[in-house]
Amino acid sequence: MSRPVLCAVDVSHKGRDAEVLKIAKRLADLDGASLDVVTVVPDFGQSIVSTYFEADHHEKAVAEARQLLSDEITASLGADADAMVRHIVATGNAYEEILHVAAETGCGLIVIGAHKPDFKDYLLGPNAARVVRHSTCSVHVVR
Repeated sequence: MSRPVLCAVDVSHKGRDAEVLKIAKRLADLDGASLDVVTVVPDFGQSIVSTYFEADHHEKAVAEARQLLSDEITASLGADADAMVRHIVATGNAYEEILHVAAETGCGLIVIGAHKPDFKDYLLGPNAARVVRHSTCSVHVVR
């Protein structure tokens, strides 16, 4: 079996990454690879902003992101696929955490969406561009 495929999604916009998930699953299946799906929760713990949140805010945000991730995968790929996918919820800067998870899992391919729909003037969104620029494995960018 080959190295896993890592698919990066943003669960804050329901349904926006459905096509990204479908393509990642198809690419993983082509190579007999497992599929890992990552989403990143922002980290407010190290700044003055953190004083405005409850102490358990981060745990609640991670739990909600984990549920949204599962819901997104189920809606896009089905419940059977959701059961086979490894769900990863990271905390921090999106592109840094995607690259960190990619290195930790030893993935052979990262699949990521090109940009948010409201950034029509850009070829790549900032996170996708940084992942492409700094990744040590291949990156498939879905438009």
